[in-house]
Amino acid sequence: MTNIQTKRQLNEEYKNIKYILTSTMRSRLILAMYRSPKNLEELRNELKKPSATILHGLKELETKNLIRKVQKKYQLTSNGFLLATNMIKLIENWSSINKNTSFWDNHDLKGIPKELLKNMHLLKDATYITSTTSDLSNAFNKYINLISTSKELKIIMPIYSENHFRHIIGLLNENKLNYLELVISKEILSSIRLNESLKKALLRNKKVKIICVKKNLKIFLTYSPEFMSLTLFFKDGHYDDSQILIGKSENSLKWASELYSTYKEVNHEEK
Repeated sequence: MTNIQTKRQLNEEYKNIKYILTSTMRSRLILAMYRSPKNLEELRNELKKPSATILHGLKELETKNLIRKVQKKYQLTSNGFLLATNMIKLIENWSSINKNTSFWDNHDLKGIPKELLKNMHLLKDATYITSTTSDLSNAFNKYINLISTSKELKIIMPIYSENHFRHIIGLLNENKLNYLELVISKEILSSIRLNESLKKALLRNKKVKIICVKKNLKIFLTYSPEFMSLTLFFKDGHYDDSQILIGKSENSLKWASELYSTYKEVNHEEK
């Protein structure tokens, strides 16, 4: 498919989406029938609108093959169900972004694959934590408290930070951390090799697996069975350790797992 054909298709799809989203009644009717078919009385009670208004909206949706009437109940067609599913996803994505808008707006998102940006709704329960002028280490301290309770950690680390390494090595030495998987760049690996204490604690430790990537990383992701955390870079290229996104829900962990896998699967292991 050529770029021109793709643009035409997108324009046509946009018209269909706009037709639904620009009408509160059409949108609410589709969402009302998402869980189960409804008769006119049920729709009237749920939407708090007169029958004439609801029937007009139903007729419009029926014309677009988004709903059909079976006996006395209105239900979504397959097209209508797919549309409703994606409408809900759009609403949840927007809700998730809006909840933590400062975090997303302030940072460079190029390190997050587009497919995962489309699934931001999975992070709707995540908590945004920021440092303050009275507590500059608030975000970092929250992070250290989190990793201190985990037996297993998988980390994409885009920076060489002896402060982070010191805490992680302490957990390894105290046997609080049983397994560490670390995704780092070639530059960071080279720096670790030049530091004898880090070299011994990380590269020669059987509890540590190093995965080396060729390019510079733009996300700091920590993932464990209990939590995920994400810190990013400012748009000017500087790493920001003052703001962190923390999630503990099943959906947050799923999102983090997929993000981690995209980096792990396309790179090779090297020590």
